[in-house]
Amino acid sequence: MQESRTGNDAEVDEEFLALERELAVFLRRARASSGEMAREVHPELEPAAYGLLVRLEEAGTQRATELAAYFGVGKATMSRQLRALEDLGLVARDPDPADGRASLVRLTDEGRSRFRRVRDARRARYVRKLAGWDRAEVAELARLLHQLNTSAES
Repeated sequence: MQESRTGNDAEVDEEFLALERELAVFLRRARASSGEMAREVHPELEPAAYGLLVRLEEAGTQRATELAAYFGVGKATMSRQLRALEDLGLVARDPDPADGRASLVRLTDEGRSRFRRVRDARRARYVRKLAGWDRAEVAELARLLHQLNTSAES
């Protein structure tokens, strides 16, 4: 037998339904935007690979296994994406001085330059789109998204 919900439970459900709806719209737009940004970096760049450039710019040189773990993908998938980025001249692999069997992945000068140009243009679009927002609202949105991302990682 199903328990009846109190008015408070219904309100919570509505809040989570609204969150789900807004996140779905946001994610749909983010995927489309990621594809556009990837093409701006290089016409042959896959949208999923754009995130690798973001991570390498933020975290610096990393092993492919670290990148795979960060993105939650298998080694084969990561290897394929990195090979594509290497072929485009956006990343390079160097021997890992701590372990000669492994390599470290880094952005090339060309990759860094192309990525930063696109990233800066994207940030300028955010500034224009959120021009009517108070800076405190932008900071609060960033804080809440960080909190959401952090809780999703654990």
